[in-house]
Amino acid sequence: MIAGPKVLLAGGGSAGHVNPLLSVADTLQNRGFIPEALGTAEGLEAELVPAAGLALHTIDKVPAPRSVNSDIFRFVPRLKATIAEVEKIIRSSGSEIVVGFGGYVSAPAYLAAQRVGIPFAIHEQNVRPGLANRLGARAAKVVALTFENTKLRAKRGTTEVVGLPLRPEIERLARDRQDPKKRRQRRVAAARELGIDPKRPTVLLTGGSLGAQRLNDVMSQAAGHFDSRVQIIHLTGYGKADGIAQTVAHSGFTGSWKVVEYARNMEFFYAVADLVICRAGAGTVSELTALGMPAVYIPLPIGNGEQRLNAAAHVQSGGALLFDNSDLSDQIVRLWIAPLATATDRLSKMSRSSRRLGRIDAAARMGELIESLVQPQLEVRP
Repeated sequence: MIAGPKVLLAGGGSAGHVNPLLSVADTLQNRGFIPEALGTAEGLEAELVPAAGLALHTIDKVPAPRSVNSDIFRFVPRLKATIAEVEKIIRSSGSEIVVGFGGYVSAPAYLAAQRVGIPFAIHEQNVRPGLANRLGARAAKVVALTFENTKLRAKRGTTEVVGLPLRPEIERLARDRQDPKKRRQRRVAAARELGIDPKRPTVLLTGGSLGAQRLNDVMSQAAGHFDSRVQIIHLTGYGKADGIAQTVAHSGFTGSWKVVEYARNMEFFYAVADLVICRAGAGTVSELTALGMPAVYIPLPIGNGEQRLNAAAHVQSGGALLFDNSDLSDQIVRLWIAPLATATDRLSKMSRSSRRLGRIDAAARMGELIESLVQPQLEVRP
């Protein structure tokens, strides 16, 4: 049996980089490729990549200096050493293609691929691309984008909007939700798993695995504005559930407010939700549009403003609302968010708008683009 082409997938640090990497790896394996991963020993990839059955090669993080100062003199030698290390990994693994998902490990991977003489592809998840992918786009054979309004183009290769490669379980749910019968079946099964009523209006409130303290505080304090028919599933984040139930009870809310610190099977929570209140990371926005779900976004107020940009098209389509973190208040919940939870007709319209925007087949399309880079009898320079 002839072994398939070997691909080195570079990315890590956060779930936003690791989950698309794993989705593409799964697709490539189904196409006969042999994927391996490049990451760090400290990032989330150190846990998730081996758990997915992939080989993980680790390198040190080499963050670029934020300004021109004495750090540059330490950065350049470290970067050169890291590039040389990645070169060795490419040669020893026999990788014929490199695919980067941004982050610390991607820039050395792109530079090493150029030096070895193999093609590389880029996937950019955010509307506002990071430094590694901006630099890599100058020589990449393929630049794949999550969002239409991302200003990143391959200088010498192909640029295509593919969406964000979804986790397989989320992709399966997205396909099932397009069939009304399967959608009901998934909702009932998930409600049974979570111990809630599938017939009641359900709101999912989440700040991600780390939680969002402002969402936790404001929403629990304003819980009394929600109709008693509504059931809230509140994913607080690790270690942030203390006091939430008491605050909700004090608000006068008489519906069901289920507090959970962390969701290991997010597809269950999505399957029962009629509305999601959340941050606006690229992964979250992509999942919600693929699933055809209405959303209220409260973008994370740090970084370079990419979360607001990630959500822009969803909001403009009519499928979501957006409020700045600093504006989220009792009044906003009372006037805008709480009434939406029981506005069945409006939620249906928002759902249709979301579904028109969503992309389900990003992982498959990435597989096709990567496969197009395979050259017969590709030779790596010694």
